Amino acid sequence: MKTKRELGLFNTVIMGLSGAIGFEIFVLLDYAYFHLAGSSIVSALLLAGLINLLIMFSYCELGAAMPEVGGEYTYIKTAYGGYIAFISGCFRWLASVFAAALAAVCFTQQLAYLFSLFVPEIESFMLAQMPLIAIAVVIILATSEIKGAKKPGIFIVFAFIAIFAIFIASGLLRELTPLEILPKQPLEGLPGVFAATVYMFPMFFGMRALIASAAFIKHPGKNVPKGILLSALLIIPLYASIAYVATGVIPLEETRPPAPFLNLAAENVLPGVGGALFAIAGMVASLSALGTSLTVQSSIARGMSRDGYLPKVLLSIHRRFGTPYVAIIAGSLFIMVLSAIGAVEFLGYAASFGSLLVFALVNLSLLKLRKKKPYMERPFKTPLYPFTPIAGVIMSVTLLVFPMFLRDVNAASALVSGIGLTTLVLMTYYLRMMGRYRLQIAIGGVGLGIGVSLVLLTCLSEACFVSPILPYIPSYIILVISAISIIAGILNATAHG
Repeated sequence: MKTKRELGLFNTVIMGLSGAIGFEIFVLLDYAYFHLAGSSIVSALLLAGLINLLIMFSYCELGAAMPEVGGEYTYIKTAYGGYIAFISGCFRWLASVFAAALAAVCFTQQLAYLFSLFVPEIESFMLAQMPLIAIAVVIILATSEIKGAKKPGIFIVFAFIAIFAIFIASGLLRELTPLEILPKQPLEGLPGVFAATVYMFPMFFGMRALIASAAFIKHPGKNVPKGILLSALLIIPLYASIAYVATGVIPLEETRPPAPFLNLAAENVLPGVGGALFAIAGMVASLSALGTSLTVQSSIARGMSRDGYLPKVLLSIHRRFGTPYVAIIAGSLFIMVLSAIGAVEFLGYAASFGSLLVFALVNLSLLKLRKKKPYMERPFKTPLYPFTPIAGVIMSVTLLVFPMFLRDVNAASALVSGIGLTTLVLMTYYLRMMGRYRLQIAIGGVGLGIGVSLVLLTCLSEACFVSPILPYIPSYIILVISAISIIAGILNATAHG
């Protein structure tokens, strides 16, 4: 059944803004300000926005040329086929799951802060029960998604813009601490700026929600690129202005305060109401983002199930509510486990890991399709081709690995988890698509994956990027075991019965 295109340019821009204006700004500024870049987070935010804009040019071309359900998954599948599409779909799903877990954690933080303002006696109890609260929030939102509850739309977008505009205007009217937006010593300060850029990059990820609804947009050849670019150009100065005011009213101290950074700034700018107002806004944004992430991850899981990569049970629809309840429940279980961890920095980097890989693949898909389908109708063409998509690939990969060179423990943990998840994804594909021919092939794939993973993790450990994976076993023994596992895996995978 063909979808009805009924969204004009205004609604398209609102959709992009509703995805981009989210909970991330309430939770990701703290670590970037106090531990990475200081007041230079303004520069880091501008850099993140410009890199996002660079990458979005490829989305503009592909979204205008293929305004279909599936978005990135469709682009990559058209360019490279099922195998690469499966990998990208898995990472897009993982990014949604990590983002949902981060949203649940943000909700609990803002809720605890709100209680500290009005009922400080139970603040310590709230902080101790944050993992259980996060799990309860995920359960409630998942139940709401299964029942098919409608999401808030244009009102929420304008409410957030109004709150942020009041905060920015009030902050600029008062005396702000003089800021050093650029590092005083570039050679020493730039690494922190780049690390903060990676960490805050998820603040712009939600803009891709526009792509997922391209099938419902009128005149997609014109409105999809305009919607993406206008959303990006509006959100970049908004976020930079918020960071500028917040860093101007909260001096950089050696110790990170217990309360959320943006809430403290709102208390200073709008005494009496600012902290509570931002706490409520953060909670609403978290719930909205959590609901959206549940929908996105279930849509991705169902798409891969439809293509035969995942079990068909994920396609099951609830008889009463008409919603993909199995896919929602499956994703919610992962989200609950991750949200119980409560590590904001780790979840922030982990969300970046999957999305940056998908960004790189989308830019590569643009390059591939220009050669593979030179006569495809392209209402919008990426400017300065092929330099723009090549730069998009380079920046995506650079942002992905750069924090490792700074010995950032959160980035290291996220990268190790990403390597493990990558191995799991490859093994899943291998078992699903080839295991039916011979169990021996499946065993070979498992051995090969384990061996490669051990080699990578041991090398990272020797380079002091991560802690030793098996601290009581010498590295050379682990490498020998890895070599045996790889050789055995290759022999099993290539053996003929």
